[in-house]
Amino acid sequence: MSSRTVCSAMNTKQPFEAVVELHSTTVLRVCRSLLGIHDADDAWSETFLAAMRAYPDLPETANVEAWLVTIARRKSIDVHRASKRNPLPVEELPEAPTGLGVPGADDTDLWRAVGGLPPKQRQAITFRYLVGMPYAEIAAILGGTVEAARRAAADGLKNLRRTYPGTNTEGARS
Repeated sequence: MSSRTVCSAMNTKQPFEAVVELHSTTVLRVCRSLLGIHDADDAWSETFLAAMRAYPDLPETANVEAWLVTIARRKSIDVHRASKRNPLPVEELPEAPTGLGVPGADDTDLWRAVGGLPPKQRQAITFRYLVGMPYAEIAAILGGTVEAARRAAADGLKNLRRTYPGTNTEGARS
């Protein structure tokens, strides 16, 4: 009789070490299929760390393998997103830093236009387009609904297109 059969017959949870031993290959396959060989080990580790914390609260009737695969999928997405934020290697570094994106550098008119937006629009534009936050997080920060955050960002863009001299009426840079 396997350990899976014995534990389900007694209706008790397996020790976490047995869960890792039983499902580690499946979790690694999921991580590798989503990330590739190099990042899969990180996602595998993160999966079992998260699972170890949550395992005591897992119901005895839960499908452990499906639960672990769900965690592995989410951790793989996290690793993939984190890798997008890592700097890209370049052949040569520039001689001097640029003023690109620095308020007051080359685009004072743009920063002045952004600063002239109503507060919610300015914050929605900043969080969405400069920080890259999803609308749900913006809504949580601004205190409103996701739709209101989306509307504030859209209205802010509309106002910028109308007031910033660096755009034409269609919104493309001139």
